[in-house]
Amino acid sequence: MKKKEFKVTPWEVSGKVNYEKLIKKFGLKPMPKLPEVFNKNLMFRRKIIFAHRDFDRILDAIENKKKFVMMTGLMPTGKFHLGHALLTQQMIFYQKLGAKLYIAVADLEAYNARNQDLEELRKTAIDQYLLNYIALGLSPKNCEFYFQSERSKEAKKSNSYYRLASNFSRYATFNEFKAVYGEISPGKMNASLLQAADMFHSQLPEFEGGPVPVLVPVGTDQDPHLRIARDIGKRYKDNKFVQLSSSYHLFLPGLNTGKMSSSEPNSYIAMTDSPKEVEKKINKYAFSGGQATIEEHRKKGGNPDVDVSFQYLRMFFEPDDKKLKKIHDDYKSGKLLTGELKKILISKINTFLKEHQKRREKAKKQIDKFLFKS
Repeated sequence: MKKKEFKVTPWEVSGKVNYEKLIKKFGLKPMPKLPEVFNKNLMFRRKIIFAHRDFDRILDAIENKKKFVMMTGLMPTGKFHLGHALLTQQMIFYQKLGAKLYIAVADLEAYNARNQDLEELRKTAIDQYLLNYIALGLSPKNCEFYFQSERSKEAKKSNSYYRLASNFSRYATFNEFKAVYGEISPGKMNASLLQAADMFHSQLPEFEGGPVPVLVPVGTDQDPHLRIARDIGKRYKDNKFVQLSSSYHLFLPGLNTGKMSSSEPNSYIAMTDSPKEVEKKINKYAFSGGQATIEEHRKKGGNPDVDVSFQYLRMFFEPDDKKLKKIHDDYKSGKLLTGELKKILISKINTFLKEHQKRREKAKKQIDKFLFKS
């Protein structure tokens, strides 16, 4: 029987993802040797961030204490979950290394592509995303959190942003859009041009004063958007831009092993879940790498590489490498049962969420420090 090929697109991630094949297919490079400050970070040490384009520019900026920007965006259409926290941790890491953060709320994209109400999108962006960003440690210092529908209160800044998105259309082709989006619509084309403006506009004179290295961390499913933006930026003649740098992180698997999705509540752990909800979701939905019976598991052992509970410990909840290795080895040997592994994870998630939810309440007092600063 022919093995089913995995699929990675901006709208669908399915099958067992082969990251080595993705690196070759998308023309990415494995992460280079990194300074010690990166190796202290779990995401780099465990190769959760595994590939890049032009990351050397960012390393140079960090090493020489030069200005650089980290740009990211959010689609405000559902609950904030652990998959979003994976990116948030990177935002906070780079902010501490001196990056200026640009965080775009893609409300116009959601309005055009997903037929959502702008006011509802705004509420979701603040209640679900911004509050959790702050609770996880995002600082208002050196951070621009903005909505595509209302870039800035300053006319010069706002005008330059929308002008860039409009001018980019001159340097894009219909065939490029069609190759990425298939059935293309004016709304999707407009969203793509706005995304490109989001990625490049920090380099305009009205924002950072001119060309500056920009890092865009993404999952590989979002790389087509980045490739379009890079191609447009390369052709653009009206401003001199530094080409975008990008890094790529592994997908945090959904509880059922597919991609974690806000539209499927049983695929994720939300930051607002109660202890009982966490326990129920992990016990009922978290895919197991264990055997069918206890006897068989003791004899053959489990597979930590496919076990969702182990992956969550590896990517988030067990920072101690020695402890993680023991859990890995015990599970693989059959000494540790699936139920016991899930119990370890449930305890760690609930300990984390208990503190996070307290910080989330306190974060409500800081919202105004982030809104309409620019």
